[in-house]
Amino acid sequence: MVQENPRGIIWLASYPKSGNTWTRNFLHNLTNVLSGEADDTQDINRMNAMSTWEIAGPPYEKLLGKSLDRCTREEIASVRHEVQRQIADTANGLAFVKTHHALVMDREQPTINFDVTSGAIYIVRNPLDVAISFSHHMGAPIDTAITQMATTGLETPVAEKSVYEVYSSWSQHVESWTRKPHRTIYVMRYEDMLDDPETTFGALATHLLLDPSPAELRQAIDLSSFDRLQKQEREKGFREKPKAAENFFRSGTANQWRDRLTREQIDRIVADHHDQMERFGYLP
Repeated sequence: MVQENPRGIIWLASYPKSGNTWTRNFLHNLTNVLSGEADDTQDINRMNAMSTWEIAGPPYEKLLGKSLDRCTREEIASVRHEVQRQIADTANGLAFVKTHHALVMDREQPTINFDVTSGAIYIVRNPLDVAISFSHHMGAPIDTAITQMATTGLETPVAEKSVYEVYSSWSQHVESWTRKPHRTIYVMRYEDMLDDPETTFGALATHLLLDPSPAELRQAIDLSSFDRLQKQEREKGFREKPKAAENFFRSGTANQWRDRLTREQIDRIVADHHDQMERFGYLP
């Protein structure tokens, strides 16, 4: 549970393609419902009105005094905590910040600034399904995604408009955020969000000290449905979609791996991530 009268950052953390954006959209819609402003679905291209991402380039460029293409990873890591502090200081109360960082050390600095952190929501998804969505996200074969997911210390490139993130392997990512239960970190499974959204999202609302009525909760869940997200992307596009991906909101289902992965691919993923898969009930 978050603290009373909280301030600082609430991290929306996950390995890529695990339900992070869906969760952000739900929180936006729930906020709109509770404030009486939910006339329509939250615009997916305006989610930065309530939540943001800490890898956007301009704050780093301003602190370092040069463009991202001239910044080293050591320099970026050295100011990351200050960028996160500025996000927290600018917010009126809580700031919801999306991250795909593993909770690890990066060039002698933690990826997360705990001094400005109020709590976190961590979303975990079966890596057998993540591999399929991740390959689509990258525009690469599934075998490439499986290799990336097994790479300890994996980092993304520095792009034109964003700094790198530290993914590490799927197992290290999951373990880093969930190995020690903590009252301010709410962990939820993507599969439970699909199978029992009222219970899962209702518990999330309670964790955040929100008190929607059953009707308000159902309305926020309906406004955040995957069909609505896909429809918005078809009609308006989505700014966060990678250039390599055909679309961002691809399927929104579980257990695709049963039809899409070969026996060899399944065995590779289980061998790479057995312990964390067992913890979360993902072993086939």
